[in-house]
Amino acid sequence: MRGRRIIVIGMGKTGIATAQFLGGRGARVVATDAKPLDQWPADFKRIAGEKWLETGDYQPSVVADADGVVPSPGVWPSNALIQEALRRNIPVISEIELAYRFIDRPIIAVTGTNGKTTTTTLLGEIMNAAGKPTWVGGNIGHPLIAFAQNQAQADYVVAEISSFQLQFIETFRPLVAVLLNITRDHTDYHGSFAEYISVKSRIFANQRPTDFAVIGAEIGERKEIADAIRSRTIRFSSRDILPEGIFVQGGDIVFKMPGTDTERYPLSLINLPGAHNQENVMAAIAAARLCGCPQDVVASVIRAFRGLPHRIEFVAEKNSVKFYDDSKGTNVGSVQRALETFSQPIILLLGGRDKEGDFESLRPLLTGKAKTVVLFGEARDRIESLIGRDVPIRKEAKMKDAVLRAYQEAQPGDVVLLSPGCASFDEFADYKERGNYFKEIVRSL
Repeated sequence: MRGRRIIVIGMGKTGIATAQFLGGRGARVVATDAKPLDQWPADFKRIAGEKWLETGDYQPSVVADADGVVPSPGVWPSNALIQEALRRNIPVISEIELAYRFIDRPIIAVTGTNGKTTTTTLLGEIMNAAGKPTWVGGNIGHPLIAFAQNQAQADYVVAEISSFQLQFIETFRPLVAVLLNITRDHTDYHGSFAEYISVKSRIFANQRPTDFAVIGAEIGERKEIADAIRSRTIRFSSRDILPEGIFVQGGDIVFKMPGTDTERYPLSLINLPGAHNQENVMAAIAAARLCGCPQDVVASVIRAFRGLPHRIEFVAEKNSVKFYDDSKGTNVGSVQRALETFSQPIILLLGGRDKEGDFESLRPLLTGKAKTVVLFGEARDRIESLIGRDVPIRKEAKMKDAVLRAYQEAQPGDVVLLSPGCASFDEFADYKERGNYFKEIVRSL
């Protein structure tokens, strides 16, 4: 890296950590962002005075004499700076690719449209409880490049990996690669669902026969994904009994692999609602056992695990109406999973900033599960045009008004479910702010 001129695009948490890492290894770093300099995060002040750093205009010309470009997650592939670098044959790599080149610890990488954070967190807790010091991060909030800076803190890495991060990898190779599921998401970013699937499958691209792929049985049947896997494959399913792999049979999760004793984990260990969380737990069990975690430790951690905020999280009960916060549900697939969790009548809060979601596919499930749909935010009109009128629809511009309307519509025994199926950026900084605001409204009712 010494003396090389590297452009870092995007000065969020990952971009700042990447710039600091590169500067520490002698690179000449050019920091750039679509926002004006006076709107960059306060964290940027930590590196602002470094001799190795300069700030560059957010123009394609900034890459003209660069030796490499590292875009932050969420910078679109169509970005003019990235496209100019590719046109000039300047290497473009993601932050996880850069980090991987400096990490000498085994990596367990978890991706999928939904369930990544829950599975990553649970797996990290199992690994640490089993006496295997493990760093947990990636897309979960701590950039992988931060671990590359100080590897002494752990013997293993469990990293949540998004499609944005997989977009520009070259050699990234996890010991265990987990692909939980794939439903339509981020097609605005990737250009098409087919390209989204292709990018997700890159998590397996550099694995060898000595590595492991843990994958949902249904998506493992997709030819484009199956063709990408050269490692040993462990499939999981909450629907079908598999000849080998990990699946539900009776009241147990069964882990059955050639040459080993069959293991059973009672479903009663799981304190998270929904079949999708059974699959998240299955994936964590498989990855943990592949890494040598004892079965009794795996079971005890699962029993103690209570899930994460904003993921079908119970908030409160008001006049016998239960409110649940699934603000992390930012795509149609997550809405489907949330709806399938409940047997009670549901008043669904749906909306926000659209990501070109396939809301039409919700129609059969809404007919069977929802008594009312309250639409809000920028996407409310488009969603209305796609879900039809088989279920009563109400519309409000702001989420607060949508919550109040849902409460007016609710009767004792109903569930009011915030599972928006959209990004939050029309009204909130992120899904956490949206979920916390939802909780405030509910608690004040």
